[in-house]
Amino acid sequence: MSRIVVDPITRIEGHLRIEAQVDGGKVRDAWSSTTMWRGIEEIIAGRDPRDAWFFAQRICGVCTTVHALASVRAVEDALGMEPPLNARLIRELIAAAQYVHDHVVHFYHLHALDWVDVTSALKGDPAKTSAVAMSLSNYPRSSATVFAGVKERLAAFVQRGRLGPFANAYWGHPAYQLSPEVNLLAVSHYLDALDFQRDFARVQAILGGKNPHPQTYVVGGTALPVDPKGEYALNDNGMEDIRQLLTKGLNFVQQAYIPDLVAIAKAYPEWTTIGGGLTNYMAFGDFTETPFKQGHPAAGGVLPGGLVRNRNLAAVQDVDPSKIAEYIKHSWFRYDGGEDKALRPFEGETHAHYTGPKPPFEYLDVNGKYTWLKAPRYDELAVEVGPLARMIVGYARGNTQIKASVDGALKELGAPVTALYSTLGRTLSRGLETEILAKHSLVLLDRLQANIRSGDLKTHDNRLWDPKTWPAHAQGVGFHEAPRGALSHWIVIEDQKVKNYQAVVPSTWNGSPRDAKGQRGAYEAALIGTPVAKPAQPLEILRTVHSFDPCMACAAHVLDADGNPVVEVKVQ
Repeated sequence: MSRIVVDPITRIEGHLRIEAQVDGGKVRDAWSSTTMWRGIEEIIAGRDPRDAWFFAQRICGVCTTVHALASVRAVEDALGMEPPLNARLIRELIAAAQYVHDHVVHFYHLHALDWVDVTSALKGDPAKTSAVAMSLSNYPRSSATVFAGVKERLAAFVQRGRLGPFANAYWGHPAYQLSPEVNLLAVSHYLDALDFQRDFARVQAILGGKNPHPQTYVVGGTALPVDPKGEYALNDNGMEDIRQLLTKGLNFVQQAYIPDLVAIAKAYPEWTTIGGGLTNYMAFGDFTETPFKQGHPAAGGVLPGGLVRNRNLAAVQDVDPSKIAEYIKHSWFRYDGGEDKALRPFEGETHAHYTGPKPPFEYLDVNGKYTWLKAPRYDELAVEVGPLARMIVGYARGNTQIKASVDGALKELGAPVTALYSTLGRTLSRGLETEILAKHSLVLLDRLQANIRSGDLKTHDNRLWDPKTWPAHAQGVGFHEAPRGALSHWIVIEDQKVKNYQAVVPSTWNGSPRDAKGQRGAYEAALIGTPVAKPAQPLEILRTVHSFDPCMACAAHVLDADGNPVVEVKVQ
């Protein structure tokens, strides 16, 4: 039996350590540890609630806007504020654009190289690659000339010894199965996606004032003025720029992302039976036609909310926020009342209490505390959140768009619906919802333009802006389906100040340690049974963990004093 330590898991946001027990070529047990803590909750405490969103979005330097949105929704819930329609549509436009941008970046730049062997691409024939590309879609950059140029560019990287993002990988690993031509195709689109995501980020820059860390959020609406003819407002010209960017995003998703995803999935059919993990799935729901129901998840909407227990698609349930609580039995925190109980977020405590060994250390104390993540549970259940959960909940809800997308993809792959419960199913779900949200973003823009042209230019409700109108005590929760999953911000306001603030984020749900009952979190559960061909090169572990798109903190790389990536894989 081997003990594998991968620290850090690279190509994610933040610091994640995975330890796995491998026996007979498969993972028999696993532990997930987040090794960095920032304490944003304590930074927000005592401040003006109207400023909370500005600090909360600094939880992450990648998914900034999702925390801003959940934060303003929490304060609005507490104070009974309802933002005007224009503000809701602008917020949802930013959120939809975040989905497209984030998921494209994840697939190509954080996850694709788990399936794509870059060195094999050097053997690809450009003409044959062009034929493959044209058989998949009408993506314009599919000529033999384009692929020949990519091959030359890649060869130049290798000859100079400056591999950049292609360095320190497990090239030549036996788990890679794509042909040289499909590898060359994927590398070409990897490079195209770098240009795409840079340009597409302008949507958030226009609507948010800047990207990352947009500036136009405000409790009660948005600070972005709207006026079809206004020079210093979101006008017709600005909305036309946004339309062109959103259309470009939809085209890239349909012509490159989805075809690449299907091509990769067809080459790895065994991965539709690996990495399923937990059997409970939860989504808060989002992108509703009507105002977000304050303090409650949304059962309807483009992304429906709900809970599916034990993969029973015939019995989806509504989500009850009162059933959410967090354990710290195996977390580097302490609760004043003891470590075996779970606290609801409104009563949550954030007392850092590191009891682990002094770094560097060989192994985690997996029988004690071993991570900076708490263990959120819903009704005492460990649940998975994120794209897979959203597709499963939406499918169970009978959402026509989700059912059509899922059924169409499964038919293309010749796979049953149970194939979703896997590493590849998780990756496929992310792509499907990217297309759904890329289409919906244009619907949102149509609604915004129509409302503005009707004469409604209101973007903020300031009726409860004055703290003197607030009750002495108020509490609220802001829900949002962030790209990585169910996000909630919980706030308690007393005497016009933040008394308590708790953020329960998607990667906390999925990356959590065991709870007081010994239930694994989603990462840990999904790794059980994962094959490992070469323990010193645990590519298969990366595939399953990366399929969740972990986001542990703002950082993306760990460097040594000479600026070299540090990735340690120990095998005993």
